[in-house]
Amino acid sequence: MPQSYARLYVHIIFSTRQRKRWIQREWAPRLYEYFAGTIRRRNSDLVLAGGVEDHVHLLVSLSREACVADVVRDVKAASSSWVHENIREASLFAWQNGYSAFSVSHSALPDVKNYIANQEDHHQTWTFREKLIAFFARHEIEFQEEYLDA
Repeated sequence: MPQSYARLYVHIIFSTRQRKRWIQREWAPRLYEYFAGTIRRRNSDLVLAGGVEDHVHLLVSLSREACVADVVRDVKAASSSWVHENIREASLFAWQNGYSAFSVSHSALPDVKNYIANQEDHHQTWTFREKLIAFFARHEIEFQEEYLDA
């Protein structure tokens, strides 16, 4: 085949450092737009972003050249700078060091989009930690508990 084709969806999750409740409802949509621009510069697309005060979920359609780690690194670095420059009350804002990323099949897109769009509802009954552990279990990922709250 003389041409390469790919459609790779990934669900990326990361939190603020020490789960501080930095992300405010008033400016979160602007943050998500900034994520989208950063992801576009990696020739990929942000399908949907959502979250609550202490973490975000990104559904990303990766280009065939994109690397998850590079996309996450760029998104976190650029958005952290954006927050420092634009959100006066968040001068100490920072993201956690790590992230989680899960592959998403095309047939699961509606469910993942619904999940991301309804983060506030989910976190009425589940903590971030509980949901993350559930993701790890569903994807058979071994993890170290001491890093969940870092």
